[in-house]
Amino acid sequence: MQPPHQRKRSTGRVTLSDVARVAGVSPITVSRALRGERSVDPALVKRVTLASAELGYVPDPAARALASHRSNHVAILIPLLSNALFVDLLDAAQRTLKASGFQTLIGVTHYDQAQEEQLLREQLLHRPAGLLITGLEHNAATRDLMAQSQVPCVHLMDLPQRPDTDTPYCVGFRQTDAGAAMTRRLLARGRRRIAFAGAQLDPRVMQRLYGWRLALQEEGLYDLNLEWLNPAASSLALGASMFEQILGQSPPVDAIFFCNDDLAQGALLAALRLGIPVPERIAISGFNDLTGSDQMFPALTTVRTPRAKIGEAAATMLVGLIRGEAQPQPLIDLGFEIVEREST
Repeated sequence: MQPPHQRKRSTGRVTLSDVARVAGVSPITVSRALRGERSVDPALVKRVTLASAELGYVPDPAARALASHRSNHVAILIPLLSNALFVDLLDAAQRTLKASGFQTLIGVTHYDQAQEEQLLREQLLHRPAGLLITGLEHNAATRDLMAQSQVPCVHLMDLPQRPDTDTPYCVGFRQTDAGAAMTRRLLARGRRRIAFAGAQLDPRVMQRLYGWRLALQEEGLYDLNLEWLNPAASSLALGASMFEQILGQSPPVDAIFFCNDDLAQGALLAALRLGIPVPERIAISGFNDLTGSDQMFPALTTVRTPRAKIGEAAATMLVGLIRGEAQPQPLIDLGFEIVEREST
């Protein structure tokens, strides 16, 4: 006959209660220890880990979700994994969630609202404990799904322009303000024909474009012909191509504000190849302060965005919401920084 601590339920699976009995702790302590919650005493974690290994215990996520009406998973929807911006954000969010005992289910929307809706439907089947979702612009079906699910949700990167009583939980910065601030910095440097070069044309790019427009309109310098917009994915190659096109514009431009650093990096490489002096002939600025921008020749002036801090703060807020803790600030503005280097 098997010893009591080795008996399994009728399914043949070792249960969480079996582990608790062998470790000499409560089932809830076993659950918290195995989720990696820092509040559990390290000595208890060791006992639970040893008991779990001895019994060959494997957690059953489905059973846990059914018992609690929620899993220990958090769904995260981001536009791309190929963009360092979202990789930095995701890494910080995952680290924060793991420290609180949560795992992540990642969905990549590719800037497609229909795909975002489908991913959310699939994620909700797993009964997530919470949701982190990029941006504020979603189709009606996605908004209905979020509301009907009653799953705690925090929006990443964007902030509403006019907060009101229905403002969702958000962590980010105002893209429009950042676009205007960079444009004003170029104006302060004496630039008057400032082009805006945008790719991808997702909502955040369009908000930066709007900020650029506002700043030029304030000075009476706005010209529709200074807008260079391409729906293709942002890349160094596209930045080089756009630079060459803008360079041929008449009357000539004296600065280009690229919506993303990879475009601006491509432009700087093209300028070097063509022998165009930067910033003497034309100033170049970017957005996001991606890896390598400080190593360009000349080094790239850009807008530094706090994507890792956004991921950490949003995950922290979400954990609080999952635990039923009141959030004194439903909207957290982490701001941005203009990093001025040699390209302007």
